Amino acid sequence: MRSSKGLRAVALFEAGKGLLVLLAGLGALELLHHDAQTAAEELVRHLHLNPASHYPRIFIKLAEHLTDSRLWLLGAGASLYTLARLIEAYGLWRQRRWATWFAVVSGAVYLPLEVWELMRGVSWAKSVLFIVNVGIVAYMCHLIFHGSPSVLFSPRRRLSP
Repeated sequence: MRSSKGLRAVALFEAGKGLLVLLAGLGALELLHHDAQTAAEELVRHLHLNPASHYPRIFIKLAEHLTDSRLWLLGAGASLYTLARLIEAYGLWRQRRWATWFAVVSGAVYLPLEVWELMRGVSWAKSVLFIVNVGIVAYMCHLIFHGSPSVLFSPRRRLSP
């Protein structure tokens, strides 16, 4: 199948995003019953970042306001995000049409925010994120709208070549 390599690449990418967020969520849960601000300051120092610069300062300020209930909420959110990414990855790996729709919707949701962020200031990270997301959404749309109309909404049928 011509599209299987592309679908598998996107599936691996989505699974990787999900697992990365899961690791971050587990790391956040490690801060339960600990001083999150002190841990954030230590991490910033360990990474040799300037704690007075913009992003490290935001990170430390956020950690200052973390409570155990917020940490549990972050962990739950990370788990849900990971579950969604892994379901999407499974569907794409198995070449299920519903997964292409899921990928379009879940990718397109972020596009307005990414455009807004680019309007606030262009950086290489924002640009790469935007280009990759647009590429994935465009690729999934291509697969959806150039597939056989009889299987367009069928959740059990594989994508046609």
